[in-house]
Amino acid sequence: MAEMIKVGALGIAGVLLAVQFKSQKQEYGILIGFCISILIFCYSLRQVEAVLRQFGALQKYLGSAQGYLTILVKVIGITYICEFSAGICKDAGFGAVSDQIEILGKLAVIFAGLPVLFAVIEQIQGLA
Repeated sequence: MAEMIKVGALGIAGVLLAVQFKSQKQEYGILIGFCISILIFCYSLRQVEAVLRQFGALQKYLGSAQGYLTILVKVIGITYICEFSAGICKDAGFGAVSDQIEILGKLAVIFAGLPVLFAVIEQIQGLA
């Protein structure tokens, strides 16, 4: 909880600073926003490392179904990177680029999830 308060305060302080610069030099406001986003992203990566360690402990219990956990981690990574990239593009005024990143992210998630769909179909055929 304390970490979330720190990150929220950093984000708000960065936005307020960027707004101050944006009225005089718009490019400074964009750069400040980008730097704050990178700082928060780097902090988030440390949190992801902790989650991955927990997934490692979970793999012991999954046995032969470890591939599903790998797919889950890939999908989480894809969505987080796409959301982060699209947000930066949108803030910089490039909404069309942001939309394309989001579309590519959705397609990548679908592609990453196809092995799960195939496994479900095989299970259904095995029952019939």
